[in-house]
Amino acid sequence: MTRILVTGETLIDFIPDSSGRLASVESFSRRPGGAPANVAVALSHLDAPISFWTRLGTDPFGDYLAEFLDEQGLSGEYVERDPNGKTTLAFVSLGDDADREFSFYRDVAADARLEPGTVDDAALAEFGWLHADVLSLDTDPSRTAVLDLLERAGEADVTVSFDPNARPERWSEFSYRESVRKGFALADVVKATPEDLHEAGLTGDAAELAREICTYGPHTAVITLGDAGAYAYATPNAPWTDDEEAEATHEGYVVDPVDTTGAGDAFTAGVVAALSEGESLAEALAFANAVAAVTTTEPGAMTALPSRASVAEFRNEQAEL
Repeated sequence: MTRILVTGETLIDFIPDSSGRLASVESFSRRPGGAPANVAVALSHLDAPISFWTRLGTDPFGDYLAEFLDEQGLSGEYVERDPNGKTTLAFVSLGDDADREFSFYRDVAADARLEPGTVDDAALAEFGWLHADVLSLDTDPSRTAVLDLLERAGEADVTVSFDPNARPERWSEFSYRESVRKGFALADVVKATPEDLHEAGLTGDAAELAREICTYGPHTAVITLGDAGAYAYATPNAPWTDDEEAEATHEGYVVDPVDTTGAGDAFTAGVVAALSEGESLAEALAFANAVAAVTTTEPGAMTALPSRASVAEFRNEQAEL
């Protein structure tokens, strides 16, 4: 199986014990989170051969996350501890429809202090797939480190996937739009929402957005559409096409959501797992939508991520309806 490297932040999500705006919430439950960490843990749950490059503080929150990642099979040389950085905290508010808003606390964040060259060329050559998101590009030195890694991955014929994960409150030092385009230029596969892309200055429906993404360099673009499912487009040079452009859609699954935190990351993991295993675009969308759907039925992000067996069981149940 293709070895996968995921890089980016790990943080603490404080999930409210009741719905409503943050100003009115009185208590929270602590959960491990962070989009790249969610993807890495989801891939581990899906039995993918996965390594994770992240950086945690040596504070108690970092201790908690390091222990949790170890329990998920994600310990190792690329889970770094930083005595001079703090573990990022994110407070999440939930609306009545289980949708989320975030408030981040990341003063001198350890995850923003990834150092260039940590994953050298010899180590990178052991992987067939690399996944990153744009939030690693909001601050140096992690910005420089991750852009360098993406560039070297492309030179080494490692498939690169990229998520333009829009969090407007996170951008000050660097431009979100510029960073998204830098990521696109170095990626083979992009997974995005229309909201991410609108924030980056792209417009149109799912098919138009996917095709525009591919003008920047990627050969495959996957657009998630919430309750409407997902759409994917691939150019003729994508590995999962037969020298002709291809597209696929999947309408998604109907569930009663408890918490949508991490659902997009679960979907990303499903796409990466399926495509890295040689599945078609259509199967990748169906599998990824199932992973995301199951995730929304439990609270939290990482703690709600399903196993491959539970995803298969869910799909079988859906097929019988």
